[in-house]
Amino acid sequence: MSFAGDLSTVLRSSRFRRLFAVRLSSQTGDGVFQLALASYVLFSPERQATAGRTAALFATLLLPYSLVGPFAGVFIDRWRRQRILLVANLIRAAMVVCVALLIVGGSTGKVFFVVTLAVLSVNRFFLAALSAALPHVVPYELLVMGNSLTTSSGTLAAVAGGAIGLGVRSVAGQDNAGIAIVMFTGATFYLASSLCATSMDSRLLGPDREGVGPRQGVRDVLRDITAGARHVWAHRRAGHALIAITAHRFFYGISTISTVLLYRNYFPGGGTDTLVNGDTGLAGLAAVLLASGIGYLAAALITPVATRRLGEERWIVGLFGAAAVIEIVLGVPYRNLAFIGAAFFLGIVAQGSKITVDAVVQESIDDAYRGRVFSFYDILFNVSFVSAAAFGALTLPSSGKSYAVLVFIAVGYAVTASVYAWRTVRLAQTDPVPAEEAPA
Repeated sequence: MSFAGDLSTVLRSSRFRRLFAVRLSSQTGDGVFQLALASYVLFSPERQATAGRTAALFATLLLPYSLVGPFAGVFIDRWRRQRILLVANLIRAAMVVCVALLIVGGSTGKVFFVVTLAVLSVNRFFLAALSAALPHVVPYELLVMGNSLTTSSGTLAAVAGGAIGLGVRSVAGQDNAGIAIVMFTGATFYLASSLCATSMDSRLLGPDREGVGPRQGVRDVLRDITAGARHVWAHRRAGHALIAITAHRFFYGISTISTVLLYRNYFPGGGTDTLVNGDTGLAGLAAVLLASGIGYLAAALITPVATRRLGEERWIVGLFGAAAVIEIVLGVPYRNLAFIGAAFFLGIVAQGSKITVDAVVQESIDDAYRGRVFSFYDILFNVSFVSAAAFGALTLPSSGKSYAVLVFIAVGYAVTASVYAWRTVRLAQTDPVPAEEAPA
């Protein structure tokens, strides 16, 4: 079937459209929330951003979820996923209001970070549930198209949310009260997403297994997590894809930390280490995020065609190989416009690989394990990104400019592409058949 035909088939499903609406409204709220958070924590003139401070921020916000994520995955495989989407958004809306009130009071202490962490942790739980639910509303042969549309559109919704946040901030003011109003705006999108979730039957999104309650001891939960890990190990195709995208996330994370520092401390000063205007840096970073979002959209259009012609594994290899070239060609000049161009192409790499790996995992993993596997997948994302932040803290100057780190990232992408290509060729004949062949 053609690209247009696949897209039309997916969009004709009312079940898919309802789940799609939940994602779009929620991720728009994510964009608004993240813009407000970045404005308050990283781009405030009163708070100088260094590599260490930026790394500490990411570690504080991402690493704790990595410790509880496997338990969340177990519950995604036990609780009605429609209920998870409904309740998670209500909880997030309430917590975002709490963050807004803390910002009004000028809080930057432990309470502020704990509540912010809670918002982000619920969000990752929510996104893992969305990924586990998708095969229930999209036929298996169209999972690449379904992932292309949902994840890319979700990212664009987050970019749009960031733009909305910038607009609200320009009207409400750039002080703490103005940032709090941006936070309140984000909370309304979470409420809208929760409302969209009520349009779906509670049984629509699974899990398929019946009669298993959520009340289990820690020992039973750990046993289930181990079973999920064994399931991934038995399905090597999914396991190798997860390892490859974890490596990508590490190198992409280093690029992200470097870019934040460049737009916070380097580019606004005209190529020096002196920050002239924090708002100028935030606007520049917003341009990079917009370019990246357009790259995500391009990936959504390209990936279904590319995987059909090349196969999923070859497409992943090609993307990571291209990333190695992009880092050198567009990164070495350390020019604002070149970085915006790099953001576009790396957006294609990031989203194209994410779409494809999502499809590989969904095709290979049984529904009874999907929640745990996608939570584990999410944890790999977080841990690799935190590791990248720690690496950046040790190797990057406060300006974010380092030719040695740039070359390290490029070589890392090249090695990842080569090793993944070698492993997939060796295992091509031994990987199990996808867990389910029939359309959901």
